[in-house]
Amino acid sequence: MEINIRRIDNAFHLEAENETGNRIEMDGAPKIGGSNKGARPMEVLLMSLAGCSSMDVLDILKKQRQTVSDFRIKVNAEREKDKTPALFTDIHVHYYLKGELDQKKVERAIRLSMETYCSVTKIVEKTAKVTWDFTIEQ
Repeated sequence: MEINIRRIDNAFHLEAENETGNRIEMDGAPKIGGSNKGARPMEVLLMSLAGCSSMDVLDILKKQRQTVSDFRIKVNAEREKDKTPALFTDIHVHYYLKGELDQKKVERAIRLSMETYCSVTKIVEKTAKVTWDFTIEQ
């Protein structure tokens, strides 16, 4: 796996590119000279956790023959106060699903993702308490 970072401006606006040419932009906060033109690196880490788990959950539910008509995740996180580096201490992931779904199958899919399959979760849980819950919307 290879990632390349390119500076876009004379401050902290960066573009990250993977081996297949997909790109994301990152930037720093204005208080350090950034211009809010991209996500902060720690936000990208939370996005990665949610993305990793999303792929797991959707794949597991597909294999369970569950019909998902809508899927969203909201992640809330807390970081250490007044420390450098400021690591995550608490991360909560809330899944929102719609469709023809069996609650027990949804719970099993999420549990498998968060406890077994999602590599990003396994990395961040070394320093943070990771919790989750879900809502099946009508």
